[in-house]
Amino acid sequence: MTIICTTVLVETSPQAMPLGAACIASAIKANEKFKDSSVKLIDFSREDKEYVKAFSLGEKEAAKMIARKIAEEKPFAVCFSVYVWNHTILDETADELKKILPNVVCIAGGPEVTANPKNFVNFDYTIAGQGEIAVPALLEALIDSDEKSNVQIPGIYCSIKNSSEKKSETESENNENVVKRAVPCSPELTPSPYLDGTLDPAKYGGALWELARGCPFKCSYCYESKGEKKIAYFPMERLEKEIELFAKKKIAQVFVLDPTYNASKERALKMLKTIEKKAPGMFFYFEARAEFIDRELAKAFSRIPCCIQFGLQSANPDVLKKVHRTLDKKLFARNIGFLNDEGVTFGFDLIYGLPSDNLQGFKDSIDFALSLYPNNLELFCLSVLPGTNLHDDAAGYGMVWDEKPPYHVIRTPEFSEEDLFKAEKLARATNIFYTQGRAVPWFNSVLYPLKEKASVFLWDFAKTLETSERLDSSIVFTSEEITEMQKSFVRSKYKKAHLEKLIPIAEDLILMHGALGRCTFDGSESTFTTNYHPDDVMSEYATDLAFFAKAAGKEKCRVRVFESKNGPDWKTVK
Repeated sequence: MTIICTTVLVETSPQAMPLGAACIASAIKANEKFKDSSVKLIDFSREDKEYVKAFSLGEKEAAKMIARKIAEEKPFAVCFSVYVWNHTILDETADELKKILPNVVCIAGGPEVTANPKNFVNFDYTIAGQGEIAVPALLEALIDSDEKSNVQIPGIYCSIKNSSEKKSETESENNENVVKRAVPCSPELTPSPYLDGTLDPAKYGGALWELARGCPFKCSYCYESKGEKKIAYFPMERLEKEIELFAKKKIAQVFVLDPTYNASKERALKMLKTIEKKAPGMFFYFEARAEFIDRELAKAFSRIPCCIQFGLQSANPDVLKKVHRTLDKKLFARNIGFLNDEGVTFGFDLIYGLPSDNLQGFKDSIDFALSLYPNNLELFCLSVLPGTNLHDDAAGYGMVWDEKPPYHVIRTPEFSEEDLFKAEKLARATNIFYTQGRAVPWFNSVLYPLKEKASVFLWDFAKTLETSERLDSSIVFTSEEITEMQKSFVRSKYKKAHLEKLIPIAEDLILMHGALGRCTFDGSESTFTTNYHPDDVMSEYATDLAFFAKAAGKEKCRVRVFESKNGPDWKTVK
């Protein structure tokens, strides 16, 4: 008997691994009932050469192709891992698969399904919550019984298509809009898809890593808002074995999935020491809460290659209250300062379209965020996700949103459609100029002489992109192109502000840091001409452009940036 666990990935990368589907495959394999079954993990990426053309023709065509591929295995059951980005195509795939194999059992789980398990008609069963216990139990019941509608397992929902006239307890819950979640498997008994060989991180060049499940907070826009407000930690013994495997596989990067890595300081410190010892040189990405950062944690983070992402979301405490978050701006800035002191790389997330926020509030949030020198700034339109508390409350806030994935807000009483469109343009411009442009080392230094806010500067850049028809999100710029765009824009801003004397040092800063950023990212070398000696440009004196322009002597230099034993370096060449 063949059982397939599958999903469609948005891209081929360590950040887009079929971890959810792999966890279910591992749970089925670990069940004695299926020891003689063939349990396969098959994932599809929108970037796979085999499927790129199909996706270009539309999700219907891609779904047909994926269904044919799955059907070749002649499975008894197929378990689909459903998210916002693959909701539609997996629903289509299940429909197409049924046309080829009418008797195949289609089961769906994942965040999208947990949010609204009765919203999927092309699957025979949907599962709300974690599936490591529920899916094997469901498969056992299906093997032992021919009556699909009689399956009654907590968290399992039977499709309307398979309903009998006699309503089951589960169906009654559906009618009452009550979503009962599956019983979660205890961390000690949850099999690891890495350790049992189900998922090979080397295939993806990295790993998604669960250290724990659950979140103690109740941010209303998040799927966790209706989950258990507690954290279930995986045993340290398992985690140590997994990280040893990652080191053995020589993967480059690991994305830690815990929504609040530092919820327990003691455990966070212990894990950082383990990483430092067992995986030196491997790069880690964490999500954390700034209010829990202190000097000791900052020092611990500084001892491993890593980046920490903080969900700031808004710099307005009153806006955050509406989505059950808090913000003490002084505490936030102080704790982020600890990371800056220790040289730790970090970034912020911001959301536009939150209840009671407006365009100016979004701009103010950008200004606050960029004043703290983040390495990146990720800007998102609010998604009113089904199954979240915000979804329940949104109508009361006067919000209008798209009822199809990705459920973006369309307008609010404070944020008009026109202003949301402006926010989208500002977000695009900020991403290009600041994040993709790796501008953090010089951004505030270049901004300071203009005496204007970051959001004003970046909005002007957005208008420049729009005028040159380069604001379209489908356009991808190379790092070299962004460097030239940054130089050109800063030059024009300085000329308008009569700051021509500062243009040479500003351009040198952009050139040097752009080249060093590319070399750090992929080891690429570059050669270019600067107005000042590169040693002077990269000194602390260059952070004050006006002082530097007065004190430093110009010296045209041909500079080569290259990869050395100690990382990116530079030297002058003739």
